[in-house]
Amino acid sequence: MYPMQLIAPCKDYLWGGSRLRTEFGKQSDKDIIAESWELSCHKDGISRIANGEYAGMLLTEYLEQAGKAVLGTRGAAFQYFPVLIKLIDARDNLSVQVHPDNEYALRVEGEYGKTEMWYIVDCEPGAELIYGFAQEISREEFRRRIADNTLLEAVHRVPVHKGDVFFIAAGTLHAIGAGILIAEIQQNSNTTYRVYDYGRVGADGKPRALHIDKAAEVTRLAPAKPYPVSAPEEHPGCTETLLAECDYFSARKLELSGAASLCAGAESFHHILLLEGEATLTAGEDTLTLRKGASVFLPAGLGAYTLDGTGQAILTTV
Repeated sequence: MYPMQLIAPCKDYLWGGSRLRTEFGKQSDKDIIAESWELSCHKDGISRIANGEYAGMLLTEYLEQAGKAVLGTRGAAFQYFPVLIKLIDARDNLSVQVHPDNEYALRVEGEYGKTEMWYIVDCEPGAELIYGFAQEISREEFRRRIADNTLLEAVHRVPVHKGDVFFIAAGTLHAIGAGILIAEIQQNSNTTYRVYDYGRVGADGKPRALHIDKAAEVTRLAPAKPYPVSAPEEHPGCTETLLAECDYFSARKLELSGAASLCAGAESFHHILLLEGEATLTAGEDTLTLRKGASVFLPAGLGAYTLDGTGQAILTTV
């Protein structure tokens, strides 16, 4: 059992940019890198282990061999691997979309629903996103506005700044705007219902599919509820801030300023995503040198480890 640095599968969606390659060191044979799936056991893109005994193995293969104990007592309670963590580089606007909850998604799509959290890693001046509706509307008005191309008149637009946090509960209408780079912690799902896509066409030259009927069944047609971020806590070597905590994941921001002592106990695995700076991760005799964009899976029960450096990381557990 040791800390496993992960290689992220990448997606070349048409709205993506180049920052994940040039700034975060992601590798792909595609020109565009819109998303890197930093911790993923989803069939649409699985992380691969880069170091140690299991180097070259898909994370799913390791988990099958190691057993559910490495997920922890909380992680093992999920039917599937519980989370999917991404970096998202939105050079252009993403579609306006919604994700179903577990009940609907398992019944209709055969996978989890999708509640997620966004941490704004960086953004251009004036960047904004769509987060719910400006005011409550009826389902009839929702369908009508999609049909007559006035949906954007009813949404709630939010200016964003580096360090902002948004909790996107399943059923919340949302869209990442152009010029935003996000760390996304979400349920392990790839089910998305598009309702507006700016008239764009896909690689086949045809308009990308919309999913209006399904979206109408699952969308909460009201303003999104703000999610409070906890006050920072000072610890030796770091300042820790709880960003979000729900039934599916907990995410904490670590502002590193030295050697921070952490522990992957029996309850949950840990995942470290380094967003800024450099750090050395040490667990027993194992040491990893981490640079911006590094992604590390630490099995539950690994025990004490140290993250020593300067910069910013997201620690995710379940």
